[in-house]
Amino acid sequence: MTEIENTKRYDLEERTFQFAKRVIALVNLLFKTLANIEIGKQLVRSSGSVGANYIEANESLSKKDFFMRVRICHKEAKESRYWLKLVAAMKEDENERDSLVNEATEFMRIFGSIVEQSRKS
Repeated sequence: MTEIENTKRYDLEERTFQFAKRVIALVNLLFKTLANIEIGKQLVRSSGSVGANYIEANESLSKKDFFMRVRICHKEAKESRYWLKLVAAMKEDENERDSLVNEATEFMRIFGSIVEQSRKS
C-alpha cells in the first residue's frame, strides 16, 4: 500500500463522508415501498451521523467530549450496520450492501478501539 493510499484509508473524515454518500446512493436504488422508505430514512440518518460526530470529536474541547463523540460514532456505525442488514432481506444491490456492511463493521472496530484507548489514558 502506498503512502497516499495509507493516508486515504485512515482519513476518517473523508472515509465517513464517502460511507454516507454511498449509503444515500444505495437507498436511492431501493424500491419505494413503505418499509424501504422508513428503513432508508433511518439508514441515511445513522450513516451520516457517523461522520458528523467524528468531525465534532475532532473539534472537541476536552477529552471527555472527544470520548463521548467517538462513542456516538461507534453507536451510529453499529446502527448503520443493523439497517444495512435489514436491506439485505430485500436483495437490492447485494455487492454494494455487503461492502457497506463491512465498512460499518470497520468503523465500529476503529471507534471502539479509540474508545478503549481513551479510557486507558
